[in-house]
Formats: sequence, structure tokens, C-alpha cells
Amino acid sequence: MKTTSYTVALDPSRRWAELVAWGPAGIEDGPSVFTNAGSVHFITEADAAPVEYAPLGLRPFSGADVAVRGGSWWRFDGASSAADLRLAFVDEVSGLRAVLCYRPVPETDVLTRWVEFENTGSSTLEFDRLGSAGVCVPTVSGARLTYLTGQWSQEFTRQSLTLPAGGFRMESRFGVPGHAHVPWLAVQDSSGGPAFGVSLEWPGSWSIEADVEPSGLTRVRAGRLPSPGPVRLEPGASLPTPAVALASSVDGLAGLASVWHDYDRVLAGSRWRRPRPVLYNSWEATGFDVRSAGQLELAKRAADLGVELFVVDDGWFTGRDDDTGGLGDWTPADSDFGDFVESVRDLGLEFGLWVEPEAVSPKSRLYAAHPDWVYRIDGRPLTLIRNQLLLDLGLPDVIAFVKSTLDALLSAYPISYLKWDMNRPPTERGRPGSPFADLDAEHVAGYLSVLDHLRAEHPHVTIEACAGGGGRTDLATVARTDVVWPSDNTGPLDRLAIQDGFLLMHAPHLMSSWVTDAPGVFDPRPRSLRFRFVTAMAGVLGIGADLSRWTPAQHAEAASLIAVYKQIRSVVHHGVARVLAGPSEPTAATQYTSENGDTVVVLAWSTGSLTGAPLVPGRSSRVRLSVPDASYVDHRGTRYSGAHLRYAGLPFDWTADHDADVVILRRQGSETGSTNVGDPVG
Repeated sequence: MKTTSYTVALDPSRRWAELVAWGPAGIEDGPSVFTNAGSVHFITEADAAPVEYAPLGLRPFSGADVAVRGGSWWRFDGASSAADLRLAFVDEVSGLRAVLCYRPVPETDVLTRWVEFENTGSSTLEFDRLGSAGVCVPTVSGARLTYLTGQWSQEFTRQSLTLPAGGFRMESRFGVPGHAHVPWLAVQDSSGGPAFGVSLEWPGSWSIEADVEPSGLTRVRAGRLPSPGPVRLEPGASLPTPAVALASSVDGLAGLASVWHDYDRVLAGSRWRRPRPVLYNSWEATGFDVRSAGQLELAKRAADLGVELFVVDDGWFTGRDDDTGGLGDWTPADSDFGDFVESVRDLGLEFGLWVEPEAVSPKSRLYAAHPDWVYRIDGRPLTLIRNQLLLDLGLPDVIAFVKSTLDALLSAYPISYLKWDMNRPPTERGRPGSPFADLDAEHVAGYLSVLDHLRAEHPHVTIEACAGGGGRTDLATVARTDVVWPSDNTGPLDRLAIQDGFLLMHAPHLMSSWVTDAPGVFDPRPRSLRFRFVTAMAGVLGIGADLSRWTPAQHAEAASLIAVYKQIRSVVHHGVARVLAGPSEPTAATQYTSENGDTVVVLAWSTGSLTGAPLVPGRSSRVRLSVPDASYVDHRGTRYSGAHLRYAGLPFDWTADHDADVVILRRQGSETGSTNVGDPVG
């Protein structure tokens, strides 16, 4: 790994692997901080040990990582290390073979772990728990846990708690990661300091647990949920668990976020360098009333602002006059749809389309032809959510249908952007005739195979991941998509809080954010157009407002701000992002530093009360930056030393009309030091 070390060893009995050291490179050179130095009373040796992974038979009291019906006990059976470290354990009675797999990710401080099971016996094995990894964190005085939670329209709310003892659990049984919790956890000692992170690469149902054990050690277990369970493993069959990514940083949560951002870029490969266009989405302007003439008028207004991509959302296909029909029948309702697409492209815009491939409407032609393609239980009624049903993406015919449908759309029209939505969880999770099917895993496999197919067959298409907002933002999804929709809530103050949490887990180049006319759901206070734009500039800028209602002055201001965004876009997407102050502070701010360190962009928002200046005495609000010793000049010509920016801070003077700002700082002596970018907010 880049700067960290993760060291494991066998326990003296050779029945399990133990964590020896995790932290900065070289930390393994000395006595392990994890070793149990005391006696064991009323529990087993494994219950008190820093075990990497153990079955319930070996670790019956303190939390096991895998539970097989009938119990399981195993012993070490050999190791290999090429690209991956592989530690094999066998249960000679049941025939279960488990291989613990470790893969360091080059040029990052991330290690991925998973387990590969094989049934070498003659009887079917049933798993009630199927974890991917157990990992220990060297806490001393209890754990400080940071996690992301909420609900629809309130995703990625940053939460923290101090756990002096006992356990913590979060999970999703929605068939997707869900809105309520995110499969991501950060652990520090209760006093703060270095941060250790866990993120599960799984777009299905999942669980993460953390326990502060009597010795003070914190142990985290993460993995998929057997939903519905149990998961069966037939003789001769094999079963891998999802990967868990582990990260650490001596620079606390801010440093940990940078590690995760690096990993997002590694997962995307060269795709993360692809420019994310400024988009316009017509949903909030037109809803289901998608008519070519009205859409084209919006596209013209968007093009005049400097928008680069026009996306038609829900409502473009046959039978979709409202949310009761159409899903599954992916044929344009407008017979002149192709001409409309070309007219949009003639404006200099790329064209994008919304789809929901996993869903079907009961009124659709698809459902009439294939009612057996949905999840269902014989003799039980079907539950409608959002007036729709969910296709069983574990069925080969369904996978083939989805692939061919998307292929047909992407081949028939010059579509360069696809917004993949998923708006309901499974309810009647059954498949008649297959009572033991691992439905959650099969749906995940089908979903990922479609994304892999799109990546291979249509590499030019930018894919946005959405699940009723931020319900599917796991690492397996972001590895195959280009942007993520964090939430349907685009209210400016609500969105600041959502984006604050999102940037702990994911990089800015993934974070799609729109400027809309909608007030916040949880904080409806009005904010300026500038505030809304600067908020959306923190990631991938989009517009979802009804442009036909904007005044000429709003159009002019928007065009100016879009031009500024295009100047800073490469720094925001490719540089190092650091949240300097969250939305609970009087001035919230995020800093982006270019890859060569020559340019620093600061986005700032007035979120507290005003000082009263200049009417009464008062001082500028200040935000301390994270910059090295150098001399900097901003776009207005003001000079700062690095020490001033670090310790005195960058000043902001807020008024009722001036509630957000973009500051561009150039390091003096760099090739870009004399660049004149103008006044971004003027």
C-alpha cells in the first residue's frame, strides 16, 4: 500500500489468523498493540484475540464472522502470496474450506478483503451469517464511530457517537444499500486521532457491526445479509463473499476521506479523467409532460447558459402519462423522438435519458407478457410501491431483456448519458419453483452484469447511478458508473449537509448536484441563486430548474457562474478535496487543491447569522485553509502567505445578498500564477 502496513499472523494454535499491526508503514516493527496480555475467564482464547475471521464454533461469545448451521470449527491449511495473500482454513467434519483473501490496492492506502468458501463435503451447508471480514481497531478508551444515515431526501447525514463499551449495528434489508444507512464506517479512539475505515463493495442487503470488547479493542464485522436466508452451499460448489475495503489515515477523518477519494479513482480507471459535462435535466420543469416542442425550448435556454448535456427524465416512453404505467415498455412515445434528439444535438448539446430497467408497471405490455418475471410468492398478493413491481434480475431471461433493451436504445439514438434509477425495494422476495435461491445475490449479480455489459459495449456512455436518490452508492456500483445521485432533495441548505457526508465516503467527481427552484425539505429557508450554484459546483454541476420562469438577470448570472465552474472543474474533480467547515458552522467551506498544488479553489457558504457589519462593528468571517508555506494571490489580486491562510484564515464578508463565494488562489511562482480568471461571483 502507499503509506500504510497491514500485518497478520497465525495464532499459536494455528486455528485462526490475528491482526498484528495496522497503520503507518513501519508500525509492525515492535510488539503488537492488539495482543491479549491477560488471562481468559469464561470465554475462549479466540473471543479475546484480535481475530481476522472466525466461525461461530471458534468464537462463540464475542462475535463470529460466519455461522454455519450445525456449527463449524477449523484449522489452518496453508498460505500462498502472489498478487493476493491467501490463507486457507478447513473444517474436516463438515467439509467447509475457507480462504481468507487480502489484496493491497497499489498507490492507495486501501486493502480489500474477502473470503472464498468451498464445500468439499457430501452434505449441503447452510449459512445464517456470511461476513466478508472482521477487522480490529486499536482503540484504548472506547470508540468514536462516524457513520452516514438518514432517510429518503436526507441521505448521508453525518453522525458520530462515542461507544465506551458494547455494540453498534446498522444494516439494510432493502435489496440495495438503502437511504437509511450507508455501508461505510469510520472508527477512531474516543479521543480522536488516526481514523480507520470500512466500506462494503455490495449493492444488496448488508450489515456492519462494531463492538468495543472488554480489553478496549474495537472489532468491526461487515458483510452481506443472507436475505432471504439461509444461503445454501451444495457439495462441490464455491461461494465468494463481497469484498470489504479497509482504509486508514493518521490525519483523522479528513485524511481518511482523501484515501477513499483515491480509491474511487482507482476503481474507475481512466474513466475518472473523463470530463463530466454540465447537465440540464427537465424533470422539475415538466414532470411526466414530456413533449418535444417544450423539451426543445428548454434545451435552447440551457444551451444559451453554457450547459453541455440535456437529459430527458421520466415520462418519455409509451404509457408513461403518470406513475401507474409504462415501466418495461421502453419505446419513445413521440414518433419523432429521433428528430428531437438530433435537434438537441444541433444546439451543441449531448443527449441523455432516464431509465429504470429493474422496474415494471402492472399496466405495461411487458408485465402482460411476462408476469412470471417479477418477484412473487405463490398464493400471496403482490405489493405495489410507487405503483410498480420489481423484476427478478436473477433470471437469465430478465437479464437478457434488460441488456437488449438498453442496447437498442443506445444504438438507435445518439445517447451519451444514461441515468439508471431504481425506485422500490423487493417485498415478496420469492421465485416459485426455486425455494432455496439466493435471490439477493442473484439480483446483485444480474445488476452488475448489465453494468459491465454497458461498460464493454457502450464505453462512451456516461452512467449515473440513482436509486430513489442516494439508495445505491456502494463501491461496487461506483466502480461501474461515472456519477452518483446523492439525493432527490436539492434544497440548498439540506443539500449542503448531504454533500458534507457524501464527501466523507466518495470523491467530488462522482457527486451529481443540481441547481433547482425547489426549497429544502428539512430547511426551506430561501437562498440566492449564487448559493445554489456554488453548492452544486462542489461536485458535478447540473441544473434542474424551470428555465422558462427565470428572469433575464437570473439567466445572465447563471451563465456567468457556469463559466466560472468550467474554469475550476478540473481542480474540483481531479484535485484533493477537503471539507474545511461543515454546514453547522457559521461559514461552511470546502477546499480543492489541484494535482500540482498550484491552484486552490475554496467554495464557501454563509450558513449562520450575519455579523451586522458594516452597520455596526464586526469582523470578517474566516476559514482556515490547508495549504503549505508559499505565497498566494486570489482572483481579485489580494495576496496571502500560506501561514496567514492556515492560521488567520481566508476572510469572507457576508451580507443578505452575498451568501456564497468562490475563491481561486494561485501559488506564486507557478506557471499558472498570472492567470486572470476574473471575478467568479461578480
